[in-house]
Amino acid sequence: MSSDIIYTPIDCGTYSEYEVAILHRQRLRLKWRDEESDEVQTEIVLPQDLTTEDKREYLIARGSDGGARRIRLDLISEAATASA
Repeated sequence: MSSDIIYTPIDCGTYSEYEVAILHRQRLRLKWRDEESDEVQTEIVLPQDLTTEDKREYLIARGSDGGARRIRLDLISEAATASA
């Protein structure tokens, strides 16, 4: 499972882009590998916070269905601003 993979810190510039998206309430189209299921996910999310747990960084977001998402930053392979 992905949770066994050693966390690789992301670039500071990318981290800052997530912070800006949170501040401006910008929806993001993300593609990532789910940490629990190891499946690739693609979804438009509303980022809400960044957090660190067990030396790993996560994006906390709301999915298109309104559900909570906790996405490990180093497992995000694509991120782009999404139109409303």
